[in-house]
Amino acid sequence: MPETRPMYWSVRRELWENRSIYIAPLIVAAVVLFATSLSLIGLPRRMRAFPTLDPAKGHASVASHFSMAPAPIMLAAFIVGFFYCIDALYGERRDRSILFWKSLPVSDRTTVLSKAGIPLVVLPLIAYLLSAASQIFLLMLGTMALLGSGQNPAVWWGEVRFFPGLLIMLYGLTVHVLWFAPIYGWLLLVSAWARRSPILWVVLPPLAVGAVERIMFRSSPFMHMLGYRVTGAMVEAFAVDPKGGGDISRLSQLDPAKFLSAPGLWIGLVFAAVFLAAAVRLRRNREPI
Repeated sequence: MPETRPMYWSVRRELWENRSIYIAPLIVAAVVLFATSLSLIGLPRRMRAFPTLDPAKGHASVASHFSMAPAPIMLAAFIVGFFYCIDALYGERRDRSILFWKSLPVSDRTTVLSKAGIPLVVLPLIAYLLSAASQIFLLMLGTMALLGSGQNPAVWWGEVRFFPGLLIMLYGLTVHVLWFAPIYGWLLLVSAWARRSPILWVVLPPLAVGAVERIMFRSSPFMHMLGYRVTGAMVEAFAVDPKGGGDISRLSQLDPAKFLSAPGLWIGLVFAAVFLAAAVRLRRNREPI
């Protein structure tokens, strides 16, 4: 059997058993398309007023709904990945299916890595494809609205920056996946270890450490570190203009050199590898609950 075949079928197994992996982003994408399509009704009116507005305000007026449409889809993918990881290794011990899966010629390492591949590869890919498809649909809808009102859509195309937006989305998803890797690793480790209520073991220990350091030392370095892990990808990977309201719409705002040289990235990846290795060992020794 080729070495990649067990991994392939292990990932297929996760998709079969956890349909929320693709159903939840699909539902969010449908809601986003509906809401954004309604906002495009007033696009011809906004385009008529566009030449009279300040460039920054004009861009926000005619392109903000289009450019922000992928954000809820990507957020939904990360949320699904969070809850998937919490239940990934705990669920098979709870329903005792671990006995069946261990009887197959699939190693614990392959199983854990296939589960880690869902939030690190599969969900970001689903989010990217849905986001790109949503923007293509909105681009066509906006073009038809402008042509129907007798306006040239070329100006709007220049403001929405569709093709640079695809590269920015791909870059943003990649840096966030790498940045969140230790979080997913920690969730899988807890899922492999906890005997009940894994979400409490995920949340309560960091809160307890934060409370103790706040009471004893009057400072919160641990909580600041957690905050940096959650939001630091934007700081390290993008050159954001504070006056621009955090809007990222140009390729010049990408800063991969800074991101790749950030110590937080590599320290996080080391912790992710340690957490996954520990999860593999725990799965090898754990019994059904």
